[in-house]
Amino acid sequence: MFFPAAFYFLAYAAISFLFPFLALYYQTLGLTGGQIGLLAGLAPFISMISSPFWTGTADATRRHKSILVITILGTVATALVISRLVDFIWLIPFVILYAFLNAPLYSLVDSATLSMLGERKQRYGRVRLWGSVGWGVMAPLAGELIENSGIHWAFWGYAALMLIGLFIALKIPFQQIESAGSFKSGIRTLLTHRPWILFLAMVFVSGVGMATINNYLFIYMASIGAGEGLMGIALTVSTLSELPVMFFGDRLLKRFGARGMLIVGMAIIGIRLLLYSVTGLPWVVLIIQLIHGLTFPIIYLAGVAYADQVAPPGVKATAQGMFGSTLMGIGAAVGGLLGGFLLGAYEASGMYRITGLFVLAALFLFVLVDRLSKTNRRAS
Repeated sequence: MFFPAAFYFLAYAAISFLFPFLALYYQTLGLTGGQIGLLAGLAPFISMISSPFWTGTADATRRHKSILVITILGTVATALVISRLVDFIWLIPFVILYAFLNAPLYSLVDSATLSMLGERKQRYGRVRLWGSVGWGVMAPLAGELIENSGIHWAFWGYAALMLIGLFIALKIPFQQIESAGSFKSGIRTLLTHRPWILFLAMVFVSGVGMATINNYLFIYMASIGAGEGLMGIALTVSTLSELPVMFFGDRLLKRFGARGMLIVGMAIIGIRLLLYSVTGLPWVVLIIQLIHGLTFPIIYLAGVAYADQVAPPGVKATAQGMFGSTLMGIGAAVGGLLGGFLLGAYEASGMYRITGLFVLAALFLFVLVDRLSKTNRRAS
């Protein structure tokens, strides 16, 4: 499992350079809160469409590795173009192109990793945790480099690490599993499986909450006096909190199940958002970052496991794409757009408070619907 682990390390190290600093980069260009929110929302909205497109194409054509290589090269090239743009109008098409190409990378590697694990799929978290290590190791270095040398190093650091990751990706085997039925029948099975649809709805709300945190945390920290170095440390703290959850993910799945883990993750996302809304001290933010390990990694492990569980053979990558596009596509798109407008209207603390209450209210509704559905199935 060396090559998937190495790819996760490099890919997430690359993301730690670019993604957290994008909103700050847009802010340095003089963009408004609404414009930043639009760009933040555009990328995941496109991912919502492109991730199932790419992963579905990979499953249908059995060309998983070719698609992975093409999309890695495309994301690197597009990111470097974005680094040279200063006009909002020109940023829009290239942000769209970047999102279109970037969307399937992690779903494709997730699917390959699960295939390689075979009967040990619950140990996926122990492979994926190397992504958290990569993020944690590189985030403070990225923060220091960008603070001392300029925001454009966010793009150069990302490009360098992703190109190294490309050579690792070439070594990852993709097992070609033939479906017992047609590809279209497998898709119909997924789209008509009600527990899967409810699960995706919960993942969507989780994505909204996580996107509000991820897109605007650095703007919030800057507003309360934190520098880029402290921002990098905040990323490291949150990443370190992921490691025990990833390592013991198999035990958590066995104990709580995928749906139980998702409920826990959603609840803590809502609480985390509310905690941000009531503090104004940079060091307190570092403490709040510690509970990150009970949000994103729990939800991600639950989603990857459940997608693999419910997907028929031959559409495993497609199911991973549906999960990824819901969490980091439409959920992140709505979170980015909503967060941008709430930021402009109510500032960061109000944005976090409103979003936190929304996540907790939605969680209550989902749990109620799930229990009513189970009651009706027993009665019938």
